[in-house]
Amino acid sequence: MDEHQAEYDEAMFEFSTGNFDGAIEKLNGILAQDPDHFDAQLSIAMCHYRKGDYARAIQEGHRAEKLKPNEQLVHTNLSLFYMKSGDKKTAEHHGLQARIASWKQDLSKPGAAPSSPAPDAAADELKMAGPKPQAFKLPEKFPDMPWKKNKPAAPTPGETKA
Repeated sequence: MDEHQAEYDEAMFEFSTGNFDGAIEKLNGILAQDPDHFDAQLSIAMCHYRKGDYARAIQEGHRAEKLKPNEQLVHTNLSLFYMKSGDKKTAEHHGLQARIASWKQDLSKPGAAPSSPAPDAAADELKMAGPKPQAFKLPEKFPDMPWKKNKPAAPTPGETKA
């Protein structure tokens, strides 16, 4: 178990109750003892995001990125932070980095079940990998109202019934 787990749990409790300043204080305490504590760094960024301080969230998010540059969640969060701050181009960049990171994670674990893809990735997968529809030919003649029973034809004049 992580030596800072109890402190981290307390910080997450503060976060869950909406006390983001209290969570930031506890998370900074963890980082003062262990500057490479990734979860604490990532959580500080999310606290600032929840407070509406997007510039600080971005700054803290990049610190988390330095600790784990290929972590999908880092780029997902940075994409969110940049989008909220109005920088769509950078948000899209980090969204792409998150997708690439997820692909790398799926490839790096041979024999393990791949993680669930992003929601729009499933639609893309179907477009690319789905079977091509078979062409079919319409019938040349449709039956005449098959739900009606055929009535016997009326005899023609001069014809007698047997």
